[in-house]
Amino acid sequence: MAKKKKVRKAYDNLEFLHGRSARLLRVLAEFIEPEERFRKHGIRNTIVFFGSSLSVNNRAFKKQKHGKKVVPGKAFLVSNAHESCIELAKRITTWSQKIKDPANRFYICSGGGSGIMGATNKGAKLAGGKSIGFNITLPNEQFLNPHITPELRFNFHYFFIRKFWFLYYAKALVGFPGGFGTMDEVFELLTLLQTGKILKRIPVVLFDSTFWNEVVNFKALQEYGVIQPADLKLFKIIDDIDEAFEHITGQLKKLYL
Repeated sequence: MAKKKKVRKAYDNLEFLHGRSARLLRVLAEFIEPEERFRKHGIRNTIVFFGSSLSVNNRAFKKQKHGKKVVPGKAFLVSNAHESCIELAKRITTWSQKIKDPANRFYICSGGGSGIMGATNKGAKLAGGKSIGFNITLPNEQFLNPHITPELRFNFHYFFIRKFWFLYYAKALVGFPGGFGTMDEVFELLTLLQTGKILKRIPVVLFDSTFWNEVVNFKALQEYGVIQPADLKLFKIIDDIDEAFEHITGQLKKLYL
């Protein structure tokens, strides 16, 4: 007698789950699964760092410079930002771990890849704390950096869900020099704050005035009448690590502790 072939249930059918018809299920999975992990680790508050995936530390920059792979000058400023990012993430993590109630602690979060993202997670790791990495699969491949806490390594397919998780638990944002992705994330949050679609208060720090004031002419936006004077108060441009640390932790104490 021929053995009966076992019929797969729909949720075990990988061909179906990866097909067009199951897109909604995949979207829901990327909404639900991170929440379960955050609950397991007691994470309710994050501090999100954005910045270029192409930044390198000073030592690596000098190697590239001698190898004539990058143009010295302005690119070196981004390498300095890389070092500042490590130190700021380290200091904030150290501060957060001293908060008595674990439920009120703040966890450093990055986009999960290289450059400023790797520097973010490295800083938290050096402080002995947990950190989050929200990676996204891209055609040219973006790989998770090794400094993320293993249990908090995420790999998203959908950009819009990744954006949701960046901001859902965010209590502060730090924008380091970066390209299209950094601008996209920073301006999306500023837009949500400006329009009141986010009701919680989120201090926003843009680190490195040389970069931000040259790349984005915020005052011109006001002069052209496309933003209001009050919109310029939604963020603070800072150059000094001590000032950034004091501003962020001071605001978090005032708003959430």
